[in-house]
Amino acid sequence: MKGVHKVRSKLATGQVAVYYYAWRGGPRIEAEPGSPEFLAAYNAAHAARDKPTHHEGTLQALITAYQQTPAFTELADATRQGYVRHIRQIEAEFGDMPIKALSDPRVRGEFLDWRDRLGQKSKRSADYAFSVLALILAWAYDRRKIPSNPCEKPGRLYAGSRADDIWTEAQIDTFLKQAPKPVRLPFLLAIWTGQRQADILKLTWSAYDGQVIRLKQSKTGRHMVIPVARQLREALEAAKARRKTLTICETSRGQPWTSDGFKTSFGKAQAAAGIEDVTFHDLRGTAVTLLALAGCSVPEIAALTGHSLKDAEAILSRHYLGRDRRLGESAMAKLEKHGLGTPTVKRRVKRSAVAAGEAG
Repeated sequence: MKGVHKVRSKLATGQVAVYYYAWRGGPRIEAEPGSPEFLAAYNAAHAARDKPTHHEGTLQALITAYQQTPAFTELADATRQGYVRHIRQIEAEFGDMPIKALSDPRVRGEFLDWRDRLGQKSKRSADYAFSVLALILAWAYDRRKIPSNPCEKPGRLYAGSRADDIWTEAQIDTFLKQAPKPVRLPFLLAIWTGQRQADILKLTWSAYDGQVIRLKQSKTGRHMVIPVARQLREALEAAKARRKTLTICETSRGQPWTSDGFKTSFGKAQAAAGIEDVTFHDLRGTAVTLLALAGCSVPEIAALTGHSLKDAEAILSRHYLGRDRRLGESAMAKLEKHGLGTPTVKRRVKRSAVAAGEAG
């Protein structure tokens, strides 16, 4: 029978005994091999093994139910995978917690203590795990499966922000000069389009017609039509001439990039160029800053990067524009060009009218 595990054991008497198990690590079958009793025991063991475990009345039931809803299944692949990693942590720690316990005020402290323990290794990861738990409980509360959400508004352990991290023009120039071609092309796409790594690596040649790139953002679902600048077009045409795959970005072996493979190769290229404290993800914010420095309006920036107008304005005001010295210098140059105390047209007209009256 499939999966039956046989073990030979030497007894104290010197004899060798043979024991049979329904599977490796499974229950032992006491009956004689080949007998009806053996078959019945084997089938019973596998039936019990395959029987789904019920978690009714526990937090695990809520976690399982949430993962079957569109709120989870329709997430972008990368986002969903990130959730799953932390869901496994939540299940291990709180899966058997009775739902009734969520009405006890002390349970909030239990959840926060768990987050604090995770924070000893990584505050950012701990915040992420806690936010996933809070999201699941918020989903359950909205459907009145639980009396309240004890994870609501917990604050954060991690106080930093990658919004402060922008590639300088010197870093960009250094990287483009030293990075190998398979890594350089995704970098150029990020700088000139402001798109996310996942969407850039998935781009196929059918999305590029020589003038624009068309794509659907995996995270937001927005359909983008992005005009291609001359420098990027030259790089794309050169890559197209030697392409070996359907994807625009490919490895040195002519294979499509995997997320982990590109992350590793990009990290090596960045280290070789001596560039620290910035990531590929920071190129999205860098693109926003460069567009603003070029004089682009918020709607123009949003049209290129795919941000909503509200988000683009928030990014520019909170994170990027106020931290870039060049923007201040540009503003001051415009002010100097305009001059201070320059009389307006209205004031000139008024003075002329007064002068005419005096002359009359």
